[in-house]
Amino acid sequence: MIQLSHLSLNFADRTVLRDIDCTLQPGRITALMGPNGCGKTTLLRCIGGLLTPDGGQVLIDGLPVRDYPARLLAQKVAFVRQHAQTDFDFSAFETVLMGRNPYQRRLQNESQADWDIVEQCMRQTATWHLRFAKPAQMSGGELQRVMIARALAQQTPVLLLDEPVSNLDIAHQLEIMRLLRQASDKTILIVIHDLNLALQFCDDLLLVHDGHLLFHGPIAQGLTPENIRSVYGVESHTAEGRILFDY
Repeated sequence: MIQLSHLSLNFADRTVLRDIDCTLQPGRITALMGPNGCGKTTLLRCIGGLLTPDGGQVLIDGLPVRDYPARLLAQKVAFVRQHAQTDFDFSAFETVLMGRNPYQRRLQNESQADWDIVEQCMRQTATWHLRFAKPAQMSGGELQRVMIARALAQQTPVLLLDEPVSNLDIAHQLEIMRLLRQASDKTILIVIHDLNLALQFCDDLLLVHDGHLLFHGPIAQGLTPENIRSVYGVESHTAEGRILFDY
């Protein structure tokens, strides 16, 4: 369980997050949505312990994130960044294997079980054929899927994803979203811009506007024409379960 208690954060003289207060339940996929610059990535980074809020706190399973030792936090939370990148010229297999690091003791080698988990996660993300490829040999979408495989190999109860499907083609977008849908035991928070993709695969919605939490609840109740107009400034309507935009 993730609890956000009156979370606020400022950058210089700009308030990015303002009194965010909500609880995310296990076993549900929550879409984190809002216009560019509204604070979505900042909120993810606060939950993942990468940023320290100026007010309020983040609790995971009742314990403040700031109180988790780094290794234990890495066993709780996996993070997929918006722009897939790796600082090392490792193969895709070696990159995904890094997801097993939180479970390794000092100077301990990976076990066969670790290797099996990596293979399973790479097959699930359709990256097993890339296992020997280096970053320069992969497209942006392929590298993104490798990073998703690494997060899955981390086997954490909390999964935070910052626009994980934005660089993927339609087929791979659907594959990844179906895969997340199957992870029924995790608490998943995903930044996503495609309203209909979110409506199809996500359970709940955090709708952020200008740093405020405008809506939290079932996604079908949150993606209304009124909320879409307030947040994005566009007109829309719903037909046969899909959101259509008025031109």
